Amino acid sequence: MVNHKRRKRLLKLLVEHNSASVQQLVEWLSASPATVRRDISWLAARNLLTRTRGGAENLQQKKRSIALTSETFQNNIKCYADRKRAIARYASNMCSDGETIIINGGTTTFMMAEFLVDKQLKILTNSFMMAERLLVSSENEIIVPGGRVYREQNVILSPFDNDITQHHYAGKMFMSVYGLSLLGLMEVDPLLIQAEKRLISQAEELIVLADSSKFAKKAGLILCGLNRVSCLITDNNASDSAVQLLEQSGVKVITVAPETMPVKYPTTKFNQAYDMESASMFQPETVE
Repeated sequence: MVNHKRRKRLLKLLVEHNSASVQQLVEWLSASPATVRRDISWLAARNLLTRTRGGAENLQQKKRSIALTSETFQNNIKCYADRKRAIARYASNMCSDGETIIINGGTTTFMMAEFLVDKQLKILTNSFMMAERLLVSSENEIIVPGGRVYREQNVILSPFDNDITQHHYAGKMFMSVYGLSLLGLMEVDPLLIQAEKRLISQAEELIVLADSSKFAKKAGLILCGLNRVSCLITDNNASDSAVQLLEQSGVKVITVAPETMPVKYPTTKFNQAYDMESASMFQPETVE
């Protein structure tokens, strides 16, 4: 069993059993004690489990109930906003009226909302902020999955396989990711991986929206391989070598120039209080 599959299985076992000894994990994973100990150390270093004397346990429920292990939406949306907005604009122009599309709950994909207000699409999204924005500003049909709302990450995630999303199919899925490499798309939270995999399986084309900073980010979990990615939209700060390697892996790469962020996020046709909060998130961070 390859590393990422074995570690994913280990985390799933801890969710099921709450805790386990090294010997139990050796039997369940059909791995050596040395391999299991290395996996425990690797996952503990990334705050994905808690090491115990002679084994490991699932993260305390109280800690995991507050937020996912991924970074917060509010912090992420301020980073490289000019790059993300240009990427989001290009992605939105790939959508034609009458299409069914899927959009996940990332910061770059959220910026697509501004450019989708005049479209007539059926949009399945696990971003509750995007759903709210498009419901009050557009005539798009919006579908959201059932599940728990994670405010810090702006996503709705269901722990069940048989939620409403399984009945919908889309020609395109637009996805933000934590990071990417030649191994594939990377994320940091197992629950997020589970939900995103279901959405990916229900789309014909997977279009990834990732600013060039994502090329340097590494994570412990592989969401899917590059062979599943139809197209990557990034900014022109991406290195030529990175772009060439992705193209050699069969991924169509589109680069766009960053664009100036508006002084104030447009409020026309939107809820005023909601837009004031959104506008504050889009203000770039100042460097002391």
